[in-house]
Amino acid sequence: MPDRGGGPTGPRMRVGRPSRRARTLLMTLGVLAVLGMAFTMFAGFWTNWLWYRSVHYSSVFTTTLWTKVGLFFVFGLLMAVAVGVNIWLAHRLRPPLSAMSVEQQSLDRYRMGIAPYKKWLLLSITALVGLIAGASASSQWRTWLMWVNGVSFHQKDPQFHLDVSFYAFDLPWYRFLLGFGFATVILSLIAAALTHYLYGGLRVTSPGAKATAAATGHLSVLIGIFVALKAVAYWLDRYGLAVKSSDFKATDNWTGLRYVDANAYLPAKTILFFIAVICALLFFATLWRRTWQLPVIGFGLMVLSAILIGGLYPAIVQKFQVQPNEQAKEAPYVKKNIEATRKAYDIDDAKVSDYAGTSTTKDKSTLRDDAQSAASYRLMDPNVVSPTFEQLQQVRNYYSFPSNLAVDRYKIDGKDQDTVIGLRELNLDGIPKKNWINDHFRYTHGYGVVAAKGTEADSEGRPVFTESDLPSTGQLGTYEQRVYYGEKTTTYSIVGGPQKEIDYSDDSGEKTTSYQAKSGVSLSSPLNRAAYAVAFGEPQILYSGAIGDGSRILYNRTPKERVEAVAPWLTIDGVAYPAVVDGRIQWIVDAYTTTNGYPYASRTTLGDTTTDSLTAANNQHVVAQQNQVNYIRNSVKATVDAYTGEVKLYQWDTKDPVLKTWMKAFPGTVQPKTAISSDLMSHFRYPQDLFKVQRELLTRYHVTDAQTFLSGSEVWQIPDDPTNKSGNAVPPYYLSLKMPGESSQTFSLTTSMTPNGRDNLSAFMSVNADADSADYGKITILKTPTGKTVDGPKRVQSQFQSEPSIAESIRLLRGGDSDIEYGNLLTVPLDGGLLYVEPVYVRGGDLKYPLLRKVLVTYGGNTAFEDTLDQALDKVFGTDGATTTPPDTGTTNPPTSSNPTVQQALDDAQKAFDQGQAALKKGDWEAYGKAQKDLQAALKRAEEAQDEADKGSKSGKKSSSSASPSASPSASASPSPRASAGGSG
Repeated sequence: MPDRGGGPTGPRMRVGRPSRRARTLLMTLGVLAVLGMAFTMFAGFWTNWLWYRSVHYSSVFTTTLWTKVGLFFVFGLLMAVAVGVNIWLAHRLRPPLSAMSVEQQSLDRYRMGIAPYKKWLLLSITALVGLIAGASASSQWRTWLMWVNGVSFHQKDPQFHLDVSFYAFDLPWYRFLLGFGFATVILSLIAAALTHYLYGGLRVTSPGAKATAAATGHLSVLIGIFVALKAVAYWLDRYGLAVKSSDFKATDNWTGLRYVDANAYLPAKTILFFIAVICALLFFATLWRRTWQLPVIGFGLMVLSAILIGGLYPAIVQKFQVQPNEQAKEAPYVKKNIEATRKAYDIDDAKVSDYAGTSTTKDKSTLRDDAQSAASYRLMDPNVVSPTFEQLQQVRNYYSFPSNLAVDRYKIDGKDQDTVIGLRELNLDGIPKKNWINDHFRYTHGYGVVAAKGTEADSEGRPVFTESDLPSTGQLGTYEQRVYYGEKTTTYSIVGGPQKEIDYSDDSGEKTTSYQAKSGVSLSSPLNRAAYAVAFGEPQILYSGAIGDGSRILYNRTPKERVEAVAPWLTIDGVAYPAVVDGRIQWIVDAYTTTNGYPYASRTTLGDTTTDSLTAANNQHVVAQQNQVNYIRNSVKATVDAYTGEVKLYQWDTKDPVLKTWMKAFPGTVQPKTAISSDLMSHFRYPQDLFKVQRELLTRYHVTDAQTFLSGSEVWQIPDDPTNKSGNAVPPYYLSLKMPGESSQTFSLTTSMTPNGRDNLSAFMSVNADADSADYGKITILKTPTGKTVDGPKRVQSQFQSEPSIAESIRLLRGGDSDIEYGNLLTVPLDGGLLYVEPVYVRGGDLKYPLLRKVLVTYGGNTAFEDTLDQALDKVFGTDGATTTPPDTGTTNPPTSSNPTVQQALDDAQKAFDQGQAALKKGDWEAYGKAQKDLQAALKRAEEAQDEADKGSKSGKKSSSSASPSASPSASASPSPRASAGGSG
């Protein structure tokens, strides 16, 4: 019997059993790890498929998926076969062992080492290169789809007379194929050379022949294919000159042929093509000659030719032909660039008109009347008053508004009204108690629209709301108010199950609801729950009792995120804005089709061009990609329902060939333009980011004469925003205004331009932004005289702040802990001159939100800083537009009245005003506050008494931006009590 205590058998048995357990455990852990990784990959795929199916865009998912899979396998297989066949062929052509040199005999141990694994090693190498090549090719799915579905532009380039579609759709695919061919040949050449060396076909240090005839022929053919591909590259480079970017002093990102390209590079590429073809044939000839002498000589000549013909000759042409007479040589090519760029960015119809910049009208009453109708001056700056909306209409901490509100148009009292609008969206940071149930089940949505007139403020400087409170009520009618999809909704919610949701709260307490739409993905299936638990890294999704029958998970909830997902071939505008349309809240998203292959059109970088002071200050999303493009169209208008999340894409540009190409690739995803309802159409507007791109191009390309363009004398720039010190470009502003020659106001997007390096005005640019208008998209540029100095935005802002009386008023407004905020500086053409209007807001005392306190106005060198727009306009023009205002005597006495009650109230108002001014000088804020209350009470009594005396008549001209009567004692240049009161909060 064996020794149980310490014999050799006992210990071996005790060691052996744990070893088997360890191996079993390791194998189990390995299998589980593989299964875990496989399920993680499956969860990502499965949840994507479920989401696309839930939004009814499953065709986008399948088309994209099968395109990627097809490219992966086709090109991965081609690469694997090419490399594998060349390795196999090199091994097959190996010399017999007896012929091996001493050098090769030293490699015997390597050959012996890999001999048992040759097949597996071959399969591993080919599989690895195939996987890499396939992954690289699958990323070219857009290039493939554009090539196979491309439609004609019906425009030809001026050099080769090929349709633009060749450069936009065909050339990128040919370049990919060429790059893939180079990679395949190079990898095959390296693999074949190593195999030949390992098996004796190539020698490095041994005397005699360095390669066998078989190796020479094999490698020569591969090099010949490489040179043949180089010949193809030279031929494609000829066409590439039409879309080549180069440094040129005429403009940044110049694209297209110049004189040296057409007269040196183009013939050089043609000559090099033929040289490369001859060189490739010499390499192929080694199959018969078995020598590299001629191919090597030919290859050397090709390299020398590339240096001399492709490099030195163009430099000589540039130096001795172009530079001495550059303008004459380059002018024809600059003309082509100007025409192509203006077409590519849809600015070829931009109308440039001369504009005097100063008015010659002497009748001040006429000017005052014209100023009243020239524009709907937006005093509620949507980029300033968001905190005011939040403070007055947030209602609950778990709601919030975007930092930049939207500007839209609604019919209020039967008239189109420029409206500042925002949604009361969900803010999870403000919920009373944060936990998984509250974050994802109970607090799931925002509630209601808040809107205010853009042209008015009430007597306290607050917005005049046309839709407000919770639930929202007002003049927008009845609509579904719940906001499940919004710009601030960035996390997932699980709705429709046993857990009730917080709907909203009122005086009677919290109201609950349960989601009724079919949006999102059902979690009734255990597989779906497991997949989302893995995809979101939240195991509670798998076992939580809060999920039951009817539960649905909502995610990808921001409008831009949803549009980007269902249309990955579109470039999305940086701003989505809400609108109440046909009884529902719809997010409207502008989307663009772009290409980088429009011949001769200069390029622009979207991310840089669409950045301005607002996007920089608020870290706001701009056109996301930093990619360069040289063609852009606002070809698609998209909507996202705030309740259901339903995404609809509408064809907006019916002529855009890029959109037509994508519609062929993804049929049924884009609805025709005729499907847009009239209500929805009324809320479409010209997109800001497209306008920013176009205005940047028009700083140079407003010039159509090549000589002027080359001289650079008419180059403009986008001025920095004068209302802040960010150093970023002034943003464009939506504004209803009447351009010269027009009879009525049109909803427009406007901007100003200044000369390069100076602050005076060069031009005012406007585009018709009203989608209902026949002139939608019409760009008008008013160009001021070059020899005359017309104040630009920065100089106007400086004048505002340098006026002694204004500076003193601003100092008083800043009294205590108050802050001044300047609103949008609006520029309005008026009778040959330019009227500037800027609202001024005050954050004062305990009020941590801005209120409109003053309005700055300047025209023709006259500046006013008054409580209301009407008062400022009256002062600037010296008249109220109806009757001539008596000359200002410098006193602050209010007008007299035949009504004794009114007169007494006005006397009391004057007394209160005088007391307030005295208290202001002493810094007695308590007395000053009391005086303001007395003043408001007296003015109210005066107004009521006058209304009672004159039934149905007007008691005085009402201000468009204040509810105070025109009899306010602030008609002089002195700061008014109400405006100064803003300084104390």
